Amino acid sequence: MPLRKNLKFFMVNNMKILQTISLPELTNWSVRYLLDFSFNYNEDFDLMPIGQFLTRNRNLVNIQDDETYQRVTVRAKNKGVCLRDTEIGKKIGTKKQYTVSSGQFIISKIDARNGAMGLIPDDLDGAIVTNDFPTFIVDNNRINSQFLLLLTTAKTFINFAQSCSSGTTNRQRINIEQFLNIKIPLPSIGEQNKIIVNYNTKTQLAKKQKTKAKQLELDINNYLFEVLGIERLKKRQKQLLQIINYSKLDRWDNSKAFTLKSKYPVKRVSEILIDISTGTTPPTTRKEYFDNGTINFYTPADLTDKMYLEKSERKVTQLAIDERKARKFKKNTLLFVGIGSTVGKVGIIKNGFATSNQQITGLSLDFTIVDIEFVYFYFNNFINITTKEKTQATIPIVNQNKILNIPIPIPPIEIQEEIATQITDLKQQIQDLKNQAEQNQAKAIKEFEQEIFITD
Repeated sequence: MPLRKNLKFFMVNNMKILQTISLPELTNWSVRYLLDFSFNYNEDFDLMPIGQFLTRNRNLVNIQDDETYQRVTVRAKNKGVCLRDTEIGKKIGTKKQYTVSSGQFIISKIDARNGAMGLIPDDLDGAIVTNDFPTFIVDNNRINSQFLLLLTTAKTFINFAQSCSSGTTNRQRINIEQFLNIKIPLPSIGEQNKIIVNYNTKTQLAKKQKTKAKQLELDINNYLFEVLGIERLKKRQKQLLQIINYSKLDRWDNSKAFTLKSKYPVKRVSEILIDISTGTTPPTTRKEYFDNGTINFYTPADLTDKMYLEKSERKVTQLAIDERKARKFKKNTLLFVGIGSTVGKVGIIKNGFATSNQQITGLSLDFTIVDIEFVYFYFNNFINITTKEKTQATIPIVNQNKILNIPIPIPPIEIQEEIATQITDLKQQIQDLKNQAEQNQAKAIKEFEQEIFITD
């Protein structure tokens, strides 16, 4: 039989009936390994065992009780190599470990099948790892370290790692010898460098687009401060003891309402409000309140970065409203998260009407005084103001009374509309930049994989 450069399959009705492999490519007699190891690669590149350019790091060290060590971990799903912790030697159980150097390739034996591989960064030079994290010196004359990193983050390569793993589903350990025997397509150093340049060009563009998007977010905040003439809040110094004159006490908690200064008149939410009410959750044991429901039932998780709320994860039925088990909010009601980790988040009901749970308060505003989108942007960008009086407890709370007391500058309505339009335009630019960054990042990865492997 003539030697074949790549694997071949005979297919009948889309089923794999017979697979052949040339003897020089046979690295393991396991049927499972041979079946899982199948891949298609660019035949312009020679196959080379990984072990040809990786040398095992044997820099063994005895852990000393009185010394402090950095310990390394490798994140799954190709999220990189990072510091696990810093620990004193006497608290480290495994006394024989290995010191690593920047640029070395590292694998997590347990999570390699989930993409836990990478390169030791400069800031972890001299850190330690156990035998569960084998590290290797990279022969940079034969393979570019960044090329190696990109190759190990490719989906096809992760499948290689899975084929070398054994054990229970969640604790499969990679067989290092099998891993080192895997043959990968390896271009010349010159070709590798060209591939890396092409990849970096797109990823650097994506990085610049992300940075610009973040800057525009800051520009929105600065724009609001400037256009409204708001004085930036200063952090108050903590006082161990505070004496309050009883005759001047106007509330029973220790959160004194603050004064917001602006070049426009400052009103409290109570002065721009038509109605305020908090949502309710129908009894979950009553299936008729939820089954086949069509009415949006918003929870804090539904309030993201979108201004207008169109669709909730859960729904309730008309019966829940008719029997007053769910509170109805009209179109253009501003929903405000008053309880929980996302306290202060807001959104506007876009269509018809909706309901919410008890963590959300609905504000029906007087549109002769305020523009709804202006109010949204003010609340969305100044959460430190709108939640300043939140209860400092295990669960942050801004109740109705505190919502009514939130200060807000009120420019003329036409200026409010102009502000809302300006911010909307900036938000669209931000979203466009984020989309472009994602596309460029995805394109960089796709082009790399297409250059090396034959992908669908």
